[in-house]
Amino acid sequence: MFRKVRVPVLESDRLMLRSWTKRDASDLYEYAKDPRVGPYAGWEPHKSLSESRFVIDEVYLSRMNWAIMLKESGKVVGNIGLDEDPIRRKINSRELGYSLSPQYWGQGIVPEAVRLVLDYVFRIMELECITVRVETYNEKSRRVAEKCGFTFEGVLRHSYRRYDREISDLACYSMLAGDYYERKGEK
Repeated sequence: MFRKVRVPVLESDRLMLRSWTKRDASDLYEYAKDPRVGPYAGWEPHKSLSESRFVIDEVYLSRMNWAIMLKESGKVVGNIGLDEDPIRRKINSRELGYSLSPQYWGQGIVPEAVRLVLDYVFRIMELECITVRVETYNEKSRRVAEKCGFTFEGVLRHSYRRYDREISDLACYSMLAGDYYERKGEK
């Protein structure tokens, strides 16, 4: 049996980042079945509502993952989460990942969610570094990282095997705690 991870609620004027619940399965399935979402985030589009329930139970609730909820409607429109950083294992670092319903692309939702998580990880968790690794063709996720102040480190060639067995290159970004505080004008 896995351990459920509770994440703190993080809020902005229009977003609430909160723990996933089983009631969120239909909202997740609504966007996770879309072929414009999963493959860009490295996973296969969901085939059923029960698959979305499984992902919530076995993946999202067992890791530091937040449901991105619009406060106005209460609708969950995306996910943002932290995982172990596979490259910087010996320092206090995590890897950030995110996905969003295409219906809400271009509205600044993911950058807003990323900024909330950055505030939490650097101020509360006191991490030394946050990384983002995305397939090189994923221009939307690359723009989010750049817009939020991550530094492009380079490309790891032939470094990621996707769900469909294809191997791709990863664009790597990072933000150090000092970078974060400098952007905030605090150091």
